Amino acid sequence: MYTFTSRSSPTGVVDLTASPPSSRRPTNLNSATGAKKLVVKNLRTSGQGFDARGYLEKIWASLERGLDAIFSDHEAGAAAGFSREELYRGVENVCRQGGASTLYGRLEGRCKREIEGVRARLVKEAGDEDVEVLRGVLEAWRVWKERMGVVRGVFFFLERSYLLASSKATLAELTTSLFRDVVFLDAGLKGRVMGGACELMARERHGRADGELEVFRQAVGMFHELAVYSADFEGPLLLGSQQYVDQWATETSQREEVPGYVGLAGECIAAEMRRCEDFALSPSTRRELLAILEGDLIEKKKAYLTDYKALSALLDGNNVDGLTALYALLDRRRLGSELREPFDKWVDETGTSIVFAKDADDMVIHLLSLKKRLDHIWKVAFQRNESIGHGLRETFQTFMNKTKKGEATWGTDNTKVGEMIAKYVDTILRGGAKAIPTVLTTARRSSTTTVPAPLAGTEVAADEEAVDEESVDEDAEINIQLDQVLDLFRFVQGKAVFEAFYKKDLARRLLMSRSASADAERSMLTRLKTECGSGFTQNLEQMFKDVELSREEMGAYRQRLEERVGFEKGKALDLSVNILSAAAWPSYPDIPVIIPPGVKRAIEGFEMHYKSKHSGRKLGWKHALAHCQMRANFPSGAKELVVSSFQAIVLVLFNNLLEGEKLPYADILAQTGLPEPELKRTLQSLACARLQPLRKHPRSRDISSTDTFTINTSFTHKLYRVKINAIQLKETAAENKETHIRVAEDRNFETQAAIVRIMKARKKIGHAELVGEVVKATISRGVLDVRDIKRNVDRLIEKDYMEREEGGGYAYVA
Repeated sequence: MYTFTSRSSPTGVVDLTASPPSSRRPTNLNSATGAKKLVVKNLRTSGQGFDARGYLEKIWASLERGLDAIFSDHEAGAAAGFSREELYRGVENVCRQGGASTLYGRLEGRCKREIEGVRARLVKEAGDEDVEVLRGVLEAWRVWKERMGVVRGVFFFLERSYLLASSKATLAELTTSLFRDVVFLDAGLKGRVMGGACELMARERHGRADGELEVFRQAVGMFHELAVYSADFEGPLLLGSQQYVDQWATETSQREEVPGYVGLAGECIAAEMRRCEDFALSPSTRRELLAILEGDLIEKKKAYLTDYKALSALLDGNNVDGLTALYALLDRRRLGSELREPFDKWVDETGTSIVFAKDADDMVIHLLSLKKRLDHIWKVAFQRNESIGHGLRETFQTFMNKTKKGEATWGTDNTKVGEMIAKYVDTILRGGAKAIPTVLTTARRSSTTTVPAPLAGTEVAADEEAVDEESVDEDAEINIQLDQVLDLFRFVQGKAVFEAFYKKDLARRLLMSRSASADAERSMLTRLKTECGSGFTQNLEQMFKDVELSREEMGAYRQRLEERVGFEKGKALDLSVNILSAAAWPSYPDIPVIIPPGVKRAIEGFEMHYKSKHSGRKLGWKHALAHCQMRANFPSGAKELVVSSFQAIVLVLFNNLLEGEKLPYADILAQTGLPEPELKRTLQSLACARLQPLRKHPRSRDISSTDTFTINTSFTHKLYRVKINAIQLKETAAENKETHIRVAEDRNFETQAAIVRIMKARKKIGHAELVGEVVKATISRGVLDVRDIKRNVDRLIEKDYMEREEGGGYAYVA
């Protein structure tokens, strides 16, 4: 608060403009000057008699003339002498005089009258077409915004000084609200404007919107500005879209196959999403429209898209691109897993046809090709869908374990797959990488390799994973192939058939030294041990040990022979013997045969040597497994023949014959002592096969008891060492039958043992429960037929292991 001194100036004036006296005492005060005086001057008084009302009316008259010019043609108004700056100053002065509220009310009424005139004109000029009505409204909106922009410039001070601080609408809001409430929401215009916009969208979808896309884009912009997009436009647009999409889906699905429909549906969805971007439709419209598209094109057409016939056509043709597009379309609605059922059905039918095909020689090749092809489809087309992947594995396991009693399995219920897998592995281990079919190799020279008929599309799928040939050596190729075979082997529930045939083939390879790679043999054995356990491979490992021990034994025997007096190296018979454990190796029949004297002496010499080292052991000679190398002189030159022991015994009979002399069948039978079936098989391999060191008279494919044989003097071959003992590596029908029957018998014994164990533990049990328990106990060795279980139950009842009870149950007999 200011304080003043009591002393005043002579004139009595206090100066209020001077600074108040400081409370701080100056250090160098000049006492001669004295205290300052404060002079208070009178304030200027306003003029008397100012008419604010009259001034407002005057300014409004000018403003109304200006508004008339602006709403008619603002450029013309400016040319007629109206200065926007003078109008702006007038508005400012009125607002400063307190007339802002009155001025705004008059402006609002004037704008309402103007927009009413616009509405009336639009209603009057509305034609028959909704699109033309929309054009008129758009033009009116453009002009209205332009003119209201000029009005807003004139009344800018009113907006800043009054409207922004009040609850009333600003001029920008007034521009929009007046047009929306008066023009757009008019009962005669609103529906037609919406209809025109939807008609433009329909024309664009059908390709008839030439030059009209900009009109639709402007309409969408107007709807956004008027804040009517969500409330009034989005609904009709989506309704029209749903009708269009539903009709499109129905017509296209009736006209097109599934692959064509999938491609067109993808294009339709992409086109609709592109329209949303081009026309600046709101995100909510995009979401709702996408839901409509996916609902009508995918979800409602689920049965059509997942039809078995359509999917099987794609799978038969290995159409990976088509399957990829189909899955991608379905997966937009999380319906990709709906393909599992038809996919599993196709896999089951295709696999079953391979398993039960009449020609089973290429079964494993077909199965491996099918597996490789379907794995590629699952990874690429079905994007590793977990449900479909489970279905693929379960279906493979189902059809590979199907059994059918017939000629192929000699009336047993053994699975043929186990046998053929064992034989395929034998082919790979004997032939090495060269024996692998080209369609299954990792590195291939050509992409046009012929594929087995049922899987003609496999080559394309396999190419996706092909690598350069130089990057995979033979050992790696064999290991890759063995891994693929093991994948099939895992699906086989009954391993007994595979074990029996693999064991027999392994014995042939070891005894005849026909393995392409010892490392591959050991690698396969390791895989089987990992997969099935040590119990499964115990006998197989013993077979390898026997071969190694036999080599050591033969080394000791040869050393002893060299130490004997009179032994001449190179002239004596070079005998090689494999000593086998009877329990570990397959059982072989004893086939009677008359051994040549020289060979017999060598055999007796080894037997004496072996018994001198191992007392109490008995040697049983299996001459059917023996093979040898013998030198033969033909007119074309000397050859070294690799033959079986039976072939060698027959050929030795022709040593002392004169040129052209024939040896009758009966003499050969008497001098060899072979059974007739074995002799005929041997003679057929020597005189009727591709390589013929003997001639049969008369010439035919079958051996008769009246036939005669001579040396084939025209025999020739480009190689010096010729293999003729392929007959030993081929399994006879009798051997195949014997193996299947033995496996079936072992299966019955195993089933009976399982039944006894269950009965002993449960004492009493119902029939259905017993069957379930037996199947569960023997599942690792294969699925049993219920009829076989019942047959074994009857056998055990006959043997007094169990007895029937009332109600269909069984009781254990202690």
